[in-house]
Amino acid sequence: MPSSLKAHCLPACTDLREVHTPRMTAADAADVFEKIALLLEIKGENPFKIRAYRTGAEVVEGYAGDIMRLAAENQLGGIKGIGEALRDKLHEMATTGRLGFFEELKAEFPPGIFELFHIQGLGPKGIKQLHDELGVGSVADLKRAIESGAAAQLAGFGEKKAAKILEGIAFRAEHVSEYRQDQVMPVVEAVLGALRAHPAVSRAEICGSYRRGKEVVHDLDFLAATKKPGEVIDAFVALPLVETVIAKGGTKASVRVAHGLQCDLRAVESGEFPFALNYFTGSKEHNVALRQRALTFGWSLNEYALSHAEGRKGKAIPPVHDEADLYRALGLDWPDPELRENTGEIEAAGRGELPRLVLLENLRGVFHNHTTASDGRATLEEMAAAAQELGLQYLGIADHSRSSFQANGLDATRLKKQIKQIRGLNETFDDGFRIFAGSEVDILKDGALDFGDEVLAQLDYVVASVHNLFNLPEAEQTKRIIKAIENPHVTMLGHVTGRLLCQRPGYAVNIADIIDAAAETGTIIEINASPWRLDMDWRWWKLAKERGVKTSINPDAHSVHGLKDVVFGVRIARKGWLTRKDVINCLPLGEVETALRAKLARQPRDGA
Repeated sequence: MPSSLKAHCLPACTDLREVHTPRMTAADAADVFEKIALLLEIKGENPFKIRAYRTGAEVVEGYAGDIMRLAAENQLGGIKGIGEALRDKLHEMATTGRLGFFEELKAEFPPGIFELFHIQGLGPKGIKQLHDELGVGSVADLKRAIESGAAAQLAGFGEKKAAKILEGIAFRAEHVSEYRQDQVMPVVEAVLGALRAHPAVSRAEICGSYRRGKEVVHDLDFLAATKKPGEVIDAFVALPLVETVIAKGGTKASVRVAHGLQCDLRAVESGEFPFALNYFTGSKEHNVALRQRALTFGWSLNEYALSHAEGRKGKAIPPVHDEADLYRALGLDWPDPELRENTGEIEAAGRGELPRLVLLENLRGVFHNHTTASDGRATLEEMAAAAQELGLQYLGIADHSRSSFQANGLDATRLKKQIKQIRGLNETFDDGFRIFAGSEVDILKDGALDFGDEVLAQLDYVVASVHNLFNLPEAEQTKRIIKAIENPHVTMLGHVTGRLLCQRPGYAVNIADIIDAAAETGTIIEINASPWRLDMDWRWWKLAKERGVKTSINPDAHSVHGLKDVVFGVRIARKGWLTRKDVINCLPLGEVETALRAKLARQPRDGA
């Protein structure tokens, strides 16, 4: 993917963006509008008023330009979906960083009311009912109402629904200290930027699970090389984003930023930096294996140095200036941090067989993207323009199919109209860009697809996904998905487990069997790059790669900004040992169409 996308691929943080920007962003304003809509819904306000705020949130978040600058300058006239009342509110937010109406509205509800919207199985209507009839205003209140049996007595609830909500509460509690990549990436960039700009810091890096590309993190670990650790520690705890100082010493400190995210900093001497970087990157299992390997040379390895093991006569220790020197001293190639989980990377490094992992700039296009035709926030033309601005060669559109009524899914007539629209739009582009017409087709309960083969045959590609009936037994769910991907028109399988990180677990499914079926049928399995999903999980990709299964790193974008989520998918692909040869959207425009049709090409012809 061209450097233009790489430069644009640090998206605004959905929950923590305020920690490093002094003014309210468009995403902040959209979040305020969405929360107003939720509170108005609980109050039972006019549905048209509620919808106006939701539409405003969608417009603000999806606007291609700097809408907050326009709002500050009172230049919002003519933007569809932003009426006079919303224009005034946006101006207030853009100029003051707050909205008085929202503050007053929030004051009418308990402080914990928004926690309820993160509980799986509980929507605004249910929250309103619980609030009105039982006074529920927090997750703790909700749990008490369920455990007492009061919630089950409400109309439309019942014991079964109450039990599912209780499961959602337990899952939320189990993952409450986890943070998604999109939440922490802006914090990483802000802290690293501040550390690297400090005159007493010669080197600074992020360590821990974030550097290893894990899908969620519990905290952030920073490392700085300096001759003046006290000065650097003082500067770190005084950063504007810091809300609480947990601990502060001469060479290390721990702080909390917004939403309780803990950030730790260790300050070391320059000569200690390579060893500390390696140690604090981890994983623990990788570190243990490295230390054991060091002992075979008669050396002792810790977070500060490589030295001769006590009572052992070892070889002379070569100079170590960076991580690559450390691995080289141990007879190993340098493994990318994403691989360091002790899943074969040390052995591969010893044999000189480490993969050359896929890079963001290798991507040439993206698939599985939505428009306003279903539940997207940008038109087809806007998505195409954004893709071209990012330097992409192609864009795959895959709006929802008819069974996803909650997402305004397209029926066959609307889909055919969209295909025609895409074909016409393609005629206006030069040979360097193309839109591929696809559909994210629902997999029905019996494994059939939402459209028949006659409709599917008119598409350039098909993404088949599960969007309902998550509670089927594992065997039935697996059979359902396998039947769908056996259809020759299904190009790729979407978000294979349906998980939402930190919010709901994936449904029960035998992923090994799914991988085998994909290998047998030539079906692509996507890496859904949405930071909420990152699905299929990285732990399965080595097996998939061994079986010859290809992937497509799909942003599942619902706005022009969502196209940039591929940065998270690339991190997961790298963690799964994938190279550019394993990823179909690394292919140039002239070759990717063949890859999309490869499965159909394998099918026997009529009469053969």
